[in-house]
Amino acid sequence: MISNDQELEAAKERIRYFQQQVQKLRKAETNPQNYRLSAGGFLAEIDRMNLEVREYLSLHPCELQEHTA
Repeated sequence: MISNDQELEAAKERIRYFQQQVQKLRKAETNPQNYRLSAGGFLAEIDRMNLEVREYLSLHPCELQEHTA
């Protein structure tokens, strides 16, 4: 779980990186099935990290201290 703004920025940067990888795959992979197989892991990780970002942003800073304690 993300516990501070520094970790939030790192997660957002990882999300951007994985999105760029998927964009590259879309351009490079000519076979749709191979594309889906290759992109699936990236997309699952993007979804997981987006959920962490959403959870972090949904909590007020004072709730974060209680949530991580």
